[in-house]
Amino acid sequence: MTDTNIQLTSTISENGKLTLALKNIEMPQPGPDEVVVRLEAAPLNPSDLGVLFSAADMSTAVQSGTVQNPVITADVPAQFMPSLKTRVDKATPVGNEGAGTVVAAGSSPAAQALIGKTVAVIGGGTYRQFICANVQSCLELKEGTTAKEGASSFVNPLTALAMVETMRAEGHKAIIHAAAASNLGQMLNRICIADGIDLINIVRKAEQETLLRNMGAKYIVNSSSDSFLSDLTAAIIETGATIAFDPIGGGQLTSDILNCMEVAAARDMKEHTIYGSDTFKQVYIYGALDRGPITLNRNFGFAWAVNGFLLFNALGKLGTNTVMAMRERVANEITTTFASHYTHEVSLAEVLHLKSIAAYSKQATGEKYLIKPQA
Repeated sequence: MTDTNIQLTSTISENGKLTLALKNIEMPQPGPDEVVVRLEAAPLNPSDLGVLFSAADMSTAVQSGTVQNPVITADVPAQFMPSLKTRVDKATPVGNEGAGTVVAAGSSPAAQALIGKTVAVIGGGTYRQFICANVQSCLELKEGTTAKEGASSFVNPLTALAMVETMRAEGHKAIIHAAAASNLGQMLNRICIADGIDLINIVRKAEQETLLRNMGAKYIVNSSSDSFLSDLTAAIIETGATIAFDPIGGGQLTSDILNCMEVAAARDMKEHTIYGSDTFKQVYIYGALDRGPITLNRNFGFAWAVNGFLLFNALGKLGTNTVMAMRERVANEITTTFASHYTHEVSLAEVLHLKSIAAYSKQATGEKYLIKPQA
């Protein structure tokens, strides 16, 4: 095993400057229940960009250093600095998940059993060459599964499954999902088809409609269409969907979804009431593709809720047995239901090239980047 271990870090200085750089760090030594993973693939997810860029204005980004050891600096607007005080002058590791080969292990039987195995791993700082992880943070991949295939085994697959399990736990029977042509959205579509759950997919482009329809999606509505609200209401009437998951966040899509749910629920009301229907309507916001204010136009009564949805909080509510079953399903179906497709592969150094940053920071549907830490 080599002595070289390079890690990508994100640091915010007291004077409001973001610095992204590659650091040489020590090779980790595993404890009894830990393993050292030679990371070979790690995805760039929207949640990773939040740690990578934080609140920096990336239009001010400047690249220095060398091609193989680049450094990116950018300004952090002063109004955001108070909320970032716990990050100031700390080199924060980046990367939520990845996959690779176990090259060293602690003394416990569980750790020893993983030596030489290809595993997916979750935990802070997977944008590095070698990582030390607890065996509970690892998912052993089926024999023949590559690190590239298993790199996205946690964030998107478990989020999609957590949405379905949350729907069941809260007594809903169908789901509405926005930005539905995303990598996660495609996984959710495959899950719902396999499990017989009605899913209303909200997209904004005709080609996204075609993509999902070719994947077997039944209910697709286009938010750019003049008939969007009536189309969404009709789909809700047909499916009975009363729970939605929205990664966009800002704007009025959440409000539109609640309003359409209320129109569908109020059809059978015999008497008018200023309090609206008694059908409970839930929207979970799990992203911030639009960082603007969330606008709610109150035409949907009082039986509703809008909450944030964070994977790790959701898993905590679902319980150990459910989560273990979810993990097993991901391992069994990582090349089918939970398959991720990458349009670009970059090295750790290339992550810090301005040209790459301009591309992957757009978070465009259908564009997914994979980091190859050993390249």
